[in-house]
Amino acid sequence: MIPGLLAVSVVAIACSTVGPSTPATTGPTAAPTGTAGPTPPASTSATAGASSGAPATAGPAAQPPAASLAVEGGDAVTGQLGSYTWNGAGSDSPWLPGAPIMVGQGERLGVALDGGVVVPAWTARRVVAGTTDGSGAVGLGEGEGPVTFPAPPAGAWSVQVTVRFAGDLGSATYYWQVTVR
Repeated sequence: MIPGLLAVSVVAIACSTVGPSTPATTGPTAAPTGTAGPTPPASTSATAGASSGAPATAGPAAQPPAASLAVEGGDAVTGQLGSYTWNGAGSDSPWLPGAPIMVGQGERLGVALDGGVVVPAWTARRVVAGTTDGSGAVGLGEGEGPVTFPAPPAGAWSVQVTVRFAGDLGSATYYWQVTVR
């Protein structure tokens, strides 16, 4: 009986050592039995991102950074993310109504992006609130660097800001429903 038990033990040990040699993990983080191999190191995505212009210190985000619209001294409102391309991925959307913000006539609006991404080019346009296809859009401004433009005339507007990101990261479009009083 013992020689048979010894043979089963040898087979079990041999099967458990097939494949790459990696240290055993114990506890709740152990990989389930029968996994397809080791997980690539976390640095792989950071290295891949570095070649596309992304920061080499962290892996690329799944979406572009959030954008916030504000007037000088006012509370910032995070916009709705529309169409974008980002690190080789993307999404397409229609003209969106946008996140609501109230501003005064003649105020200057500014957009800030999370994460310190560089914006070499941007455009801002508006349509009457409730427009869903962007037809009749009127330009509010365009430029390089900081995104700032004057508020539209009194009324309710859907404002679209499209930015292009430096380092071949892509572009993104953000929306706000701007009520100008």
